[in-house]
Amino acid sequence: MSKTWVVVAESSRAKIYEVEKIETSESLIELNGFTHSVSRSHKQQLSGSRQKESRHSQLTTQLDSHKTHERIEFARSLGEHLNCARNKGQFNKLIIMSPPKFLGDLRKNLGHETNKYVVLEVDKNLVRHNVRDIQAHMSTGY
Repeated sequence: MSKTWVVVAESSRAKIYEVEKIETSESLIELNGFTHSVSRSHKQQLSGSRQKESRHSQLTTQLDSHKTHERIEFARSLGEHLNCARNKGQFNKLIIMSPPKFLGDLRKNLGHETNKYVVLEVDKNLVRHNVRDIQAHMSTGY
């Protein structure tokens, strides 16, 4: 029996669904939800205190660098989870829905074998959307 997982992710959170086929229709069952709280930290939390306006540019650069690092770290962690699940035979097909930057980061962190299981990529941020919206973005030909 074919098991399809749908990964809906962004830089700080992800949800994994399994496609359940009932007769001629499909539904999505949420299996896991992940949150990378460090990626969601606010400017003041990251800097430790308020910065003067003259240091705004430096702070912005540091924050951008921090966000990039944390986005890549979350992609690595999610990629490890998916590689492990593939090794255990938990899915036969993988659909990934994610904004372009995170999609690229995640793709780099999926093993060569796991990448072979990817049947569809949707470069949109749907992590806050409901199941009906997510299903609407799934093509019928996967």
